[in-house]
Amino acid sequence: MIQAGIVGGTGYTGVELLRILLLHPQVNVSIVTSRADAGKRVDEVYPSLRGYCELCFIEPEVESLSSCDVVFFATPNGTAMLMAEELLAKNVKFIDLSADFRLKNVHQWTEWYGMVHACPELVDEAVYGLPEINRESIKNARLIACPGCYPTAVQLGFLPLIENNLIDFNHLIADVKSGVSGAGRKAQLSSLMSETGESFKAYAASGHRHLPEITQSLENVAGKSIALTFVPHLTPMIRGIHATLYGKLTTETDSLQALYQEYYQNEFFVDILPSGSHADTRNVRGSNHCQIAIHQPQDSDTVVILSVIDNLVKGASGQAVQNMNLMFGLEESLGLETIALYP
Repeated sequence: MIQAGIVGGTGYTGVELLRILLLHPQVNVSIVTSRADAGKRVDEVYPSLRGYCELCFIEPEVESLSSCDVVFFATPNGTAMLMAEELLAKNVKFIDLSADFRLKNVHQWTEWYGMVHACPELVDEAVYGLPEINRESIKNARLIACPGCYPTAVQLGFLPLIENNLIDFNHLIADVKSGVSGAGRKAQLSSLMSETGESFKAYAASGHRHLPEITQSLENVAGKSIALTFVPHLTPMIRGIHATLYGKLTTETDSLQALYQEYYQNEFFVDILPSGSHADTRNVRGSNHCQIAIHQPQDSDTVVILSVIDNLVKGASGQAVQNMNLMFGLEESLGLETIALYP
């Protein structure tokens, strides 16, 4: 059995990791940490886990975490990098759900995240954990930088067009909506139901910190620079990411539908919907799947891609477990075969 630890077990991504890992047939969750709730039983804080977890939260200490085979960091940005070197030195595999190791340009990371990186020497080693493009590298990695939720939905939607050089790389648009759980489990005015209910808004329109992450990854695939306009929105639902992606075709193709179906034909967690479909966040809620629909309005040179995921699963904790499965030579879908919740 793989001995797993979770640092930051009281946030939404932390409890989502617990929900998945406690039922994983090859994993034993041996440590869950929380500074605020240290000493409390996990199922006291989360009664949904009663009967599945008898652990108590403990303080995050390298000494105790070093007994694990793998440690997941479901922590705010700037936390994982403080413990990475010590845990890696003790041969613990490290899966970070924050942004600490996503950007290869450390100066750019400092600009967007407003802090000096604590271990820049590990940034180059970190493998970007999007299995659909980095599967082989993930298998041999000891440090994984899990993608953000917005970048996951946007990249999966654009990848076939980028890799096949079918669209104008200088005019990409990602219009993306997120449920409020994407803001994390903390008390803040903008996340209150009375503030978000019956309302809809864009934010960070002049520049969001996920932009350089998306651009970096797509440029690696394209082999050249791209120009992307990315505008996130907050929508009054709990879970879900809906990305509406726009591009201008530069090359004629017989069937974009066939292109996407062929590109993702061996990807268990990417589902290309039938022609004419409209992707809906409710159809992936609670699952590790991404559903994609392709449109070409009025048969013009504009392509519209609809890409939906659950931000807490394929956009965070589920994808982290998908990476773990690859790192330990397990079936990639093990423990992740959950069917989406409906309604």
